[in-house]
Amino acid sequence: MRILMLASSYPKYPGETTAPFIEEIAAGVAARGHAVTLLAPWHPEIRRAPLERGVRLCFFRYAPHPALNIWGYAQSLLSDTHIKRRALLAAPFALAAATLAMLRTLEAARRAGQPFDLVQAHWVLPNGPPAALAARAYRLPLVISLHGSDIYVAERSRAIAAVAAVAFRNAAAVTACSADLRERGVRLGAEPATATVIPYGVNSQDFRPDEDARASVRAELGLEEGTPLVIGLGRLVAKKGFGVLLDAWPQVLAQSPQATLCIVGYGDLRGPLEEQTRRLGIAARVRFSGQLERRRAAAYITAADVFALPIVREGVDGLPNALLEAMGAGRPVVASRVAGVPDVIDDGVHGMIVPERDPAALASAILRLINDRPFAEQLGRAARARVEHELTWEKTCERFERVYREALGSR
Repeated sequence: MRILMLASSYPKYPGETTAPFIEEIAAGVAARGHAVTLLAPWHPEIRRAPLERGVRLCFFRYAPHPALNIWGYAQSLLSDTHIKRRALLAAPFALAAATLAMLRTLEAARRAGQPFDLVQAHWVLPNGPPAALAARAYRLPLVISLHGSDIYVAERSRAIAAVAAVAFRNAAAVTACSADLRERGVRLGAEPATATVIPYGVNSQDFRPDEDARASVRAELGLEEGTPLVIGLGRLVAKKGFGVLLDAWPQVLAQSPQATLCIVGYGDLRGPLEEQTRRLGIAARVRFSGQLERRRAAAYITAADVFALPIVREGVDGLPNALLEAMGAGRPVVASRVAGVPDVIDDGVHGMIVPERDPAALASAILRLINDRPFAEQLGRAARARVEHELTWEKTCERFERVYREALGSR
């Protein structure tokens, strides 16, 4: 099967952490014997070969001025909730360039006698419409994959929702990384009968218990043996809920004064979050590591005594990769009951689930895992086992392959 994918983000170089799930899906599908070509907007930091991990990569230019190189790559939205003005200015150029790149790629393949069988758009917005136009022009089935921010934006504008609905009408199948996201997509026009939940996976070899990595990170942070370390990892945007985690931290320190919180990631809210630590008087027990290369981020996850994921409904988070990675590393997880969290964690079995935006409940759960190490270790083992049996990238891509075949059959 020959598949043409359109995405608006992709890791800019091997190990970079922008939308790593797109790379894993593309490479995983290619590893199953399919020919995968992926188109994405150009970015000045792109350092990719034309063929990597079996995926042909093409980055199209779109900006008439360098200031408009702001399409995709977690740049278009402010804190993942509002479209930036410059992104709105770049939109006509980016959408036109994406459509033209799709059509040129499809035509070149047809002339070479190796036509594509299927088109896949990652994110219904902005990529559903260009992909739908190209798929329709070449009479190919279209699969639209939902990842979170696209649905959030569509839900807040009737005009944008109408554009998403048109794209959905042209889709032979829709996939979503969580049941919550699927339901939202259906409300916006996705056909329920052909909308499927395909959870993300995790590489259980890259994310696994590792005592050497744990010791290395703790030494890097200057932590004495026995000092509780809580890790929060993700882009510093509203939906990740790091402000809630900081609000919970004084209560944690009241019972565990030496506990250290390390927030790993980058984003628009770093300044406000750092100011929050100073306002709460907890800056001495909170570290901000910034963006880490993927392997180093894996080491930080492994070092955690508790992994905290207090996501909130402010920008849709489909199924956070960091959650699955912490589960793969066998870390005890505390997460809020939002998005895809309940799809992969049974409360008290694979982790602890707390109410959204509840600092007291979050602090209480963190303290329980700090103080009850046998229980924490039990949760970590169960989480690791679930990843190994159900949540690998191989299983994710096997499910995508099944959807592709059904979409081809529907044609």
